[in-house]
Amino acid sequence: MVTRYYRELLNFCARALRNRDAAADIVQESYARVLAIERSSVPIGDPRALLYQTARHVMVDQHRRNLLREHDDLAALSESEQPVLPAHLQPDAILASAQAVQAYVATIEALPPRCREAFVLHVFDGLSHAEIAARMGASVSMIEKHVARGRLACRACERQLRGLSAPRGEGLAASRDSIDKKP
Repeated sequence: MVTRYYRELLNFCARALRNRDAAADIVQESYARVLAIERSSVPIGDPRALLYQTARHVMVDQHRRNLLREHDDLAALSESEQPVLPAHLQPDAILASAQAVQAYVATIEALPPRCREAFVLHVFDGLSHAEIAARMGASVSMIEKHVARGRLACRACERQLRGLSAPRGEGLAASRDSIDKKP
């Protein structure tokens, strides 16, 4: 088997790689793998086909390894050459985003239970005021007030997150008081 297909396989690999030395390495590796299979007492029906298939696989493996080697080593790059994450993936931005989510969740959880339920059903589940009113057994007007109270509380939370103090009358307690008042 060694002398029978060697030159044919070498020419095949040399044409594919355009490098006779690299082709010789591929052929040697292919023969080593096929001989290992042959020694393990596995019957080989067509050794030529197995050699060609093995050579193709070895060439693909070598190509993949070469692609990995071509990439610049990130540690070798200077700090200015290092790839930069987009702003929203920077650690500070991720931390700020997580803190904002926690603040909004705390704000929504601080709403009275029925107000919170109406707000969540409207904003997160997309139900209309009429659907929420029917589900909760309340008037549409009351649901509108609950949703408005939740929105005001979230706006106040947003202002706090931006470092602005909530304008007078826009805190959670103020939103609760202003909505409950009848004109």
